[in-house]
Amino acid sequence: MRNLLKAMLFSFFLLLPITANANTLDEVKHIINKEYVGNINGNLNKATTIEEVMDMLDAYSTFFTAKEFEQYINSIEMTSVGIGVVVEKHDKGILIQEVIKGGSAYKAGVKSGQIIVSINGQSTVSMSVQEATSLIMGEQNTSIRLGILSNGQTKNITLVRQPFSIPNITTKLLYGNVGFIHLSSFSEDAAQLVKKAFNELKSQGATTFIIDVQDNGGGYVTAAEELIGMFPKSPYAYKLQTTAGTMTYNSIYQPIKFPKDTRVLVNRFSASASEMLAAALVDQKSAVVYGEKTYGKGTMQGFFELSDGSYLKLTIGKFSGPTGSKINEVGVSPHIATTTPIMTAHFDALVNNKFKNYEALKATKVKEGNSFTLTYSKAVTTNKVELIALGDNTVPIKVTQKNKQLIITPTKPLVKNTQYMLLIPPTAKAKGQYMHITVN
Repeated sequence: MRNLLKAMLFSFFLLLPITANANTLDEVKHIINKEYVGNINGNLNKATTIEEVMDMLDAYSTFFTAKEFEQYINSIEMTSVGIGVVVEKHDKGILIQEVIKGGSAYKAGVKSGQIIVSINGQSTVSMSVQEATSLIMGEQNTSIRLGILSNGQTKNITLVRQPFSIPNITTKLLYGNVGFIHLSSFSEDAAQLVKKAFNELKSQGATTFIIDVQDNGGGYVTAAEELIGMFPKSPYAYKLQTTAGTMTYNSIYQPIKFPKDTRVLVNRFSASASEMLAAALVDQKSAVVYGEKTYGKGTMQGFFELSDGSYLKLTIGKFSGPTGSKINEVGVSPHIATTTPIMTAHFDALVNNKFKNYEALKATKVKEGNSFTLTYSKAVTTNKVELIALGDNTVPIKVTQKNKQLIITPTKPLVKNTQYMLLIPPTAKAKGQYMHITVN
C-alpha cells in the first residue's frame, strides 16, 4: 500500500506501512486494529465484507473507490469537472444561478439567469437539480449538448467538460475600513488565499478585519495550523488524542498577523477545521468569535490508500482546543452569541474603533419601508447624517429637519431583518452620535 503525506481534517493523511500484497479486506481490518479511535460495534474478525466492517464504525469512517476519493478531494479544493455553472430548479428546467469565471460555460458566453431546458436532447423540465448535475458533470474533455433558453428563444450549444474552481474566498471592504474575508473551505492553499486577501484589503485602507467561516465544513489540518498562526498570541493549534497518546500541536508561524481586535464568524455548520480555528482563538484569547455554537465535529480522519487503489477514511483521533476545551459532540461556543454575526461584528468594529468617542443613542426598531423619524428634546441642526447598512456600506438618504425631528428617507426601502447604524457627526457644541437600528 502506498502512503499519502498531506494532512486534512476530513482526510488526515498518515505514513503507515501496510503489506502491499494483502487483500483489501485484510488491509482494512489491519488499519482499523492499529489506528481506529472509537467504538467497534461488532466482531471485526468475523466480518466478511468491507461494507459489514464500515457498519461497525462511526459515521465519519468511510470506504471510497478511487473515483469517489478524487471527487471528495475536489470538493475540499473547491474544484470539479464540468462546465462551470451553479444551478437551481426552475419550472421551465434548470436555472443557471451563477457562471464560474474561466469555465466552459463562461467562455461560451452563457449567462446567469438563462435556463437549461435540455441536456443531450433530454428535457430538464421534470429533472431534479441532482439529476441534472449528474448529467452535466463528467470526464474531462468529454462533450455535452445543452438547450439554453434565453429571452424566449432556445439555442443549442455544445460544451467541453473541463476542470473549474469555485472561488474559495470572497472579500469586501466594509464601511469604516473594516476588511471582510469569507473562507468557504480549508483548501490546501487557504492560508495563502487569506494572506493575499489581507494584503489587498489593507492596501485599500482596511485597519481591522472580520473573518467569516460560517458554513465552512473544514479541510486540511495544515491550512488550519497556518491560519491560526496568523493570529497574535496563538502559538498552539490543538490537542490530539490518538492510539499513541495525547499531544499538543503548534500553529505554523506566519509573518503576517491579523490585528488583535479581529472578529471571527461561525455558525452551526462551521465544522472540523473551522472549529479547530475557533477553539484555538477562544482558548488563547486571540480574537473575538461571533455567531452560533459550532457543529461539534472534533474527530480527525485519516485517508489510507489501499493496494487496489481504493481508500479508507478512518477516525484516527479526537482533537480539542489547545487548553483541552472539548469540541466533539459539543461544539465551540462563541464569545458573542448572535444570529446576525456579520452585522453585530461590523457594528462592534465601528463602535470600538472609528466611533469610540461618539455618544450612543438608544437603539431602536423601525418597520421596513422608506423612512423613519428621530425626535430630540430640543431643536437639531445637521446636514451630514449617514446611514450604514451593517455588513456593507452607506445607504444614500435624504434628511429632512423639522425643529426637534430628523426625518430619514433612504433612496431604497429599508430591508426587513437587517440592521443599520445611523451616524450624526459632531458639532462645535455636541459630540457625534450613533444609533443601532433594527428593521422588523
